[in-house]
Amino acid sequence: MTEEDPPGEGQPQENEPQRGSMRFQDPDTTTPREPTLAEQRARRKALADEERREAEEAQAREVAERKAGTRRKVLIGSGVTVGLVGVVAAWYVVGSPNEVTAVCTDSNGIVQNDQYCDDSYATSHGGYYNSSTGFWFVPLPGGGYSQYRYNYGGTGTIGRPVSGGSYTKPSGGTTVKSSSGKTVQRGGFGISGKSSGGSGKSGGS
Repeated sequence: MTEEDPPGEGQPQENEPQRGSMRFQDPDTTTPREPTLAEQRARRKALADEERREAEEAQAREVAERKAGTRRKVLIGSGVTVGLVGVVAAWYVVGSPNEVTAVCTDSNGIVQNDQYCDDSYATSHGGYYNSSTGFWFVPLPGGGYSQYRYNYGGTGTIGRPVSGGSYTKPSGGTTVKSSSGKTVQRGGFGISGKSSGGSGKSGGS
């Protein structure tokens, strides 16, 4: 005869889970557990990594946009520079004609006969050219000298003030002719006459 187990011994109690069984939680009544410290650190690290990645991507986009803007400015600047060079070159060609007319004037800018600025006439009458002043000194009948020089590009009639032009001799590539048609400069040689008298002579007008 075997002993019977006392009531309750070896038998599963009511509501007590059996070994090897699964427990199911009711989402409506179950309170979620607090994350562990390790889980919290992992979440914070993931958020920080995401923020850092977004910041790096934004910075990279900004740098790329800045470089693209700089390239556009360089290209635009290059185009403007080329355009300006073309304009300046065109202006130089237009502003520096191959032939210029020279008008003989006295020291007061009054247009005179071309012969007074002609080397042959001046030297044959005892005159001379002063290269430091650009004047031809031509003797006067009563004594003293009158001063004459060329105005390049100006216009006017004898006895009247010259209009426009410059007293600066044109570049060597420009042919200069007097109003009477005589060539006074070809290929940069300037006025064909040379000083035939001492430049130390004082001239009067």
